[in-house]
Amino acid sequence: MSKDIFLITPPFTQLNTPYPATAYLKGFLNTKNIKSYQADLGIEVTVALFSKQGLQNLFAEIKDQQKEHSVNAARIISLQDDYINTIDAVMLFLQGKNPTLAHLICKRNFLPEAERFAQLDDLKWAFGSMGTQDKAKHLATMYLEDLSDLIKETVDEHFGFSRYAERLGRSANSFDELYTTLQQPYTYLDKILIDILQQRMEMVQPKLVAISVPFPGNLYTSLRCAQWIKQQAPSVKIVMGGGFANTELRSLSDARVFEFYDFITLDDGEAPIEILWQHLNGEKTIEELKRTFTLVDGKVTYINNTACADYNQGQVGYTRLQ
Repeated sequence: MSKDIFLITPPFTQLNTPYPATAYLKGFLNTKNIKSYQADLGIEVTVALFSKQGLQNLFAEIKDQQKEHSVNAARIISLQDDYINTIDAVMLFLQGKNPTLAHLICKRNFLPEAERFAQLDDLKWAFGSMGTQDKAKHLATMYLEDLSDLIKETVDEHFGFSRYAERLGRSANSFDELYTTLQQPYTYLDKILIDILQQRMEMVQPKLVAISVPFPGNLYTSLRCAQWIKQQAPSVKIVMGGGFANTELRSLSDARVFEFYDFITLDDGEAPIEILWQHLNGEKTIEELKRTFTLVDGKVTYINNTACADYNQGQVGYTRLQ
């Protein structure tokens, strides 16, 4: 299934509100007959991790460490069979595919409970007699947050559902700490991410990978993805865009970023990515790029062809996502 461009949202954004940027870009590329494939790797990593097989692998990894654990982590580990046997049903419920599970969850004898449940307010007051679905979603979220606490303590200190390695991303204006971390071996979550990325790259076989980085919490995983692509598929070009670049990288000067990315675009992505694609196909010169950082003679260079106008909303094809 060879495609021209592979559009990626890296882990993690809010799972209940998937970030739409790559889907919008896919709709635009469809109007230009540029073949693309779009994936939210944050969702894919979460589904892989929070599954029966995923939890079996997690608890096996923790067992192999043979470390001492906090009281909370020890409780979760002692209840691992309960977590393994309920996780698939809970994920289906949270995906809206098993709504009848709400009544069983609300009885409070179905899900294993650890420290997060001690923080619950009066649920009857909060949800009343009519809020079964919302109450069950709240309880299921606490259940996942308990597992998240276990993951952070045992296998990956950076883990967070929507803020993975956010501290590293927020210090990225200097890039030193983040760059050093990227030279370290893969974390447990990195391994899951890269395994999924490898499968997608083999399936899509793109010429260009476009990675949207909306928040600081997506930056580290975006760089891990780019790093792997550079190592394993060096002929593939990689471009970053998204909210983080738009706000934090407008005065970019550190050339080390381009060990991972070939290009970084700012603001609305439709015109810049179209021109970049044309440039990679020999149809445009590098001087014709729009709102794009790249290396020229080893120096970080910002290129903005102001003669090229942006598209208005009626031209970008947001309804053509298939």
